[in-house]
Amino acid sequence: MKLQAKQVALATVIALAGPGACAPAALAQGFKPTRPVEMVVHTGPGGGSDVLARAMAIMMEKENLLPVRMQVLNKPGGGGAVAAAYLAEKKGDENTIGLFTGVWLTGPLTSDKAKVTLKDLTPIARLVLEPALIAVKADAPYKTLADFIAAAKQNPGQLKQSGGSITSRDNVVRQLLQKNTGARWTYISFPGGGERIAALLGGHVNVMVIEPAEAGEHIRAGNMRVLAQVSDARLDGFPDVPTLKEAGFDVPVVPQVRGVVAPPEIPRQNVAYWEEVFRKLSQSAAWRKFLADNQFENGYQNAAEVTKFYGEFTDRMRGILQDAGIKTVR
Repeated sequence: MKLQAKQVALATVIALAGPGACAPAALAQGFKPTRPVEMVVHTGPGGGSDVLARAMAIMMEKENLLPVRMQVLNKPGGGGAVAAAYLAEKKGDENTIGLFTGVWLTGPLTSDKAKVTLKDLTPIARLVLEPALIAVKADAPYKTLADFIAAAKQNPGQLKQSGGSITSRDNVVRQLLQKNTGARWTYISFPGGGERIAALLGGHVNVMVIEPAEAGEHIRAGNMRVLAQVSDARLDGFPDVPTLKEAGFDVPVVPQVRGVVAPPEIPRQNVAYWEEVFRKLSQSAAWRKFLADNQFENGYQNAAEVTKFYGEFTDRMRGILQDAGIKTVR
């Protein structure tokens, strides 16, 4: 009798939940993209999202996860606002997805002009969590982060940092360090990672906060020196480089996250299809190697989990932004 009661209760729950409660695999059977998939990123060529998206496109093809090719579409501007707006305009489009980062959540926190937020789009999956590095040109006079901070104190506003939008991790780390030390240096925003790196290597700026994936080839080539790591623990690839706390700077570790969203109002079966595609990608040998090579952490979450994460991440970043002295409006 108890078993029958449980079966009846389960059937009732499924009936009340409706078609959306079906297993993802079953839902995914009703959809497959029929033309090349457009993967929208908010950075220009060479930026973190651009690098990740292009690597994913190669892995998707290698692992035979899509029946069509994935094409990267760069929509830089507004710290993710341009890309988010583009996705919003693609309402119901079955062949378009986007690669979001934490700035898609932090941007609207500081600007009431942001018309589209991640909550207006369809969540698919969270993919990775990323540490960051604080780097200078290899021939810079700064051997440690303390050296750079001391120089910034001696020359207020004269040293320069390249970065993304004002709500990006690049600038938040700067704001936290300035508040912690009293040092001041200038922030120059560039739309793409390639431009930010070129500014550093060309000697036009003095420092930058950069993801390991972006910095890797330049570090291996001897063009960059890493002063500190924006992480809780030292990365395997940089065992001799201190974390911010180890370097003597007790500031919050600013998280970076990357994941996938789709336009609004796509069918539930489409969400299930994309969830399954990225779940399989996250379990592939090619993906595990990519994470290890680039010092990333596998942060996979499905659509329901990443929706909950939105709220948790937003609350955490609101506190960090406020602690850094950046005004929030939401």
